[in-house]
Amino acid sequence: MITNLRGRDLISDLDFTKEEVETVLDVAWDLKRKRALGEPHPYLRDKVLAMLFFFSSTRTRGSFEAGIAQLGGHGAFIDSKTTQIAHGDTPKEIGEIFGRYFDGLAIRHCDWNAGNAYINGVAEAARCPVLNMQCDIYHPFQCLADLMTIMEKKGRDLRKKRIVVSWAYASSYLKPISVPQSLILQMPRFGMDVTLSYPPEFKLMPDIVEQAQAQARQYGTAFDIVHDMKQGFEDADVVYAKSWGPLLTTADPVEGKRIQDQYKDWITDAAKMAVAKPDAIYMHPLPADRDIEVTSEVMDGPNSVVFDQAENRLHAQKAVMALTMW
Repeated sequence: MITNLRGRDLISDLDFTKEEVETVLDVAWDLKRKRALGEPHPYLRDKVLAMLFFFSSTRTRGSFEAGIAQLGGHGAFIDSKTTQIAHGDTPKEIGEIFGRYFDGLAIRHCDWNAGNAYINGVAEAARCPVLNMQCDIYHPFQCLADLMTIMEKKGRDLRKKRIVVSWAYASSYLKPISVPQSLILQMPRFGMDVTLSYPPEFKLMPDIVEQAQAQARQYGTAFDIVHDMKQGFEDADVVYAKSWGPLLTTADPVEGKRIQDQYKDWITDAAKMAVAKPDAIYMHPLPADRDIEVTSEVMDGPNSVVFDQAENRLHAQKAVMALTMW
């Protein structure tokens, strides 16, 4: 177990080594057990976490706010629109000032070509840990919860288990690419073979794909890219199918929506799940566009673990806060 995480930032999925991620998971399972048994665990008594949101949230806000309270601390929810960020406060000012007020600073900023740079700018100036609640490039806390869930369902040894990270159609809006990017970076380190599946216009960032391929080579796992949804599902142990925008093709929302609407048949349904392994689990970070992105039959079916996955956001985030903010 690695125990020197105090004061550390978590912005990119690779900021923590594989061994450090294993420490996070060990602590997360211990905290999950304590919560199940009603054992108090106020490791962060009198600590305060600032939660700065540029992008709305359900699970992220709820799990961080509940998590810091269960650890004995307090969460300060801050909507960027209620601050002076639009009127002159730069990342340096936020880092310097909030870094002095608070014991931890968590930020969610998903604007394309802006969010990650902003969070890193704050971290450079802050004297407290800075935690990435999701940006335009990474979603590390979602990925930690995903890994925790997969291990609960498939065992701690994931070697030769295969995950398909697939694009799926959604009608609501052009979603960030951070979830699939985090998944392809993290899963090879734990022995999973990865298949990335998407229509040609929905490619991920080349440098992220290169890093994922490097992780696969280092850990002796497979990494494949296909452009057919059903082909991607074949023989998968884990099906992780969600929508993201064609941001590497166009950042224009009108043109992006036109491209997206060409692929309405990329829906996770029973027919596609049938080509995965019989005990394959279906995962989604939520919210999902029901009966558009995924059928209710699949989302509410016996192979779906989406609510266990959502719960594990709480435990994984508490583990990182407990390890970095004490």
